[in-house]
Amino acid sequence: MTPFAVGPVERQLRRRLRAGPLHFTLIDPDKSPGAAAARLALGAVDAGSDAILIGGSTGISRSRMSEAARSIRRAVRVPVVIFPEGPRSITPDASAILFMSLLNSRNLELVIRAHVRAAPIVRALKLEAIPMGYLVIAPGMRVGEVGEADLVRRHDPKTAAAYALAAEMLGMRWVYLEAGSGAPAPVPAPLVRAVRRAVTVPVIVGGGIRTSYDARSLLAAGAQILVTGTITEEEGIGPAFRSIVREVVRARGR
Repeated sequence: MTPFAVGPVERQLRRRLRAGPLHFTLIDPDKSPGAAAARLALGAVDAGSDAILIGGSTGISRSRMSEAARSIRRAVRVPVVIFPEGPRSITPDASAILFMSLLNSRNLELVIRAHVRAAPIVRALKLEAIPMGYLVIAPGMRVGEVGEADLVRRHDPKTAAAYALAAEMLGMRWVYLEAGSGAPAPVPAPLVRAVRRAVTVPVIVGGGIRTSYDARSLLAAGAQILVTGTITEEEGIGPAFRSIVREVVRARGR
């Protein structure tokens, strides 16, 4: 595999996307370390989740990420993918890493400079990189603050679509629309629809997805992957989480 080719994890996810939308569960190793992360992952996958993302907090240590990745991979057979917060937390124990640029950050560190430091590490660890454009939508929550983002307004689908199209033209193979962890509402469906129409790459949506109605609306608008994290931190693998995953599975079956 050449460094910039589509690797086995991305190939697997793209193959699964041909059958319909997917669900990813985001687990924060600082909040659910080691065995706790594995238990959450096992419950999520049993409910129908298609991949596990690990990350979320700032300042997660490599040892904490490694412990979570190893525990989760022993527990489940789906991809375990790093949702990075910086070069210091990159571990070879995951299946792949979302090599993502925060497109609307005012801080070049998050647009490209951290990536310059991370790229040699990713290559040395022989970790599969999945290039992705990351776009923060209002309200943005903590990620918007830490990421120093010029938030895309919720009623500005034209700007969101333009960002996403630019990401695709720059060679990014995935686009992630983020309302922010714990957001009171998810990314608006009209904005998702505009982005989906603008690009040919898969569109991921996360932040504020708390109900089956949220999931159904986003899927109808064209979201191809839904990500949930806060709901499992607050409620575990409970009825709300299961209802969201059921909507994804149902949409895949149509």
